[in-house]
Amino acid sequence: MDRPKVGIGIIIQNANDEILIGKRKGSHAPFYSIPGGHLENGESFEEAAIREIFEETGLKIKNPKVFCVTNNLRTYKSENKHYISITLHTTEFEGKLEIKEPDKCEEWRWCKISEIPEPQFDASEFAIECFSKQQFYIENQM
Repeated sequence: MDRPKVGIGIIIQNANDEILIGKRKGSHAPFYSIPGGHLENGESFEEAAIREIFEETGLKIKNPKVFCVTNNLRTYKSENKHYISITLHTTEFEGKLEIKEPDKCEEWRWCKISEIPEPQFDASEFAIECFSKQQFYIENQM
């Protein structure tokens, strides 16, 4: 039976109150998005966040905390891919920011929440909205 998959998103916030945003290539082009990926079998949300951030950016994050869940129905309606995304947040990171998956991401940049470029990938847009409003879940995310 076809069921939704689990995505992981991570909001990394720097000392200037900016968050990390990437311009996606490939399957999520031309959208801007927070870093993230898929939850692997047997993995905790925190382990997935740490792994995904390192794989995509080269940064090592610490103490990521779950702050919201999104039901990404816009992607389902446009691409027939249904994801439930768990998003985590951290301000603790170290290392040099890199584009470690150039086939999936064209650039990484730090942005104020009010200045995130468009178009945004729905899971990222919904997570940033939850983060801005300090809400765990927002109904009718379409």
